[in-house]
Amino acid sequence: MESRAKVLGHPVHQMLIVFPLGLLATSVMFDIGWLIRDRADLAMVAWWLIVGGVIGALVATPFGTIDWLAIPRGTRARRVGALHGLGNGGVVLLFAASAWLRGEYGVEPSALALGLSFAGVALSLVTAWLGSELVDRLGVGVSPGAGLDAPSSLHGELPPRRA
Repeated sequence: MESRAKVLGHPVHQMLIVFPLGLLATSVMFDIGWLIRDRADLAMVAWWLIVGGVIGALVATPFGTIDWLAIPRGTRARRVGALHGLGNGGVVLLFAASAWLRGEYGVEPSALALGLSFAGVALSLVTAWLGSELVDRLGVGVSPGAGLDAPSSLHGELPPRRA
């Protein structure tokens, strides 16, 4: 099933989602650094990474929603997509709450703020797997005719997929 929201022949959601995933996961690395070294600058960087990750996730969301709405009802892909989207909504809420609890610049995160971030990154592993299931297993967002010798997306339409 081909993506409905594309730029230069590629799904927008798949291009954008790597940024919030990377930022949010990296924020946890800086939190761990803060726990080990007790340096306020590490906690502040984690806070900024969370803010950027939440904003990035909100930007990527409409494009994933557009693709999900195009999946036929009653299919496994529609159910997996719903879990993926709802789970990612949970990830965003967990990290947003973590940022809010940290206060401005988050230089001394509480145990609850850290716990929410750690829970958010754990849930994001599940939702990333669900997203991969959608693309790799169920073919959502994959162009018809895609294959090892398909022409560049910049050259127009793909040939029909070989059996």
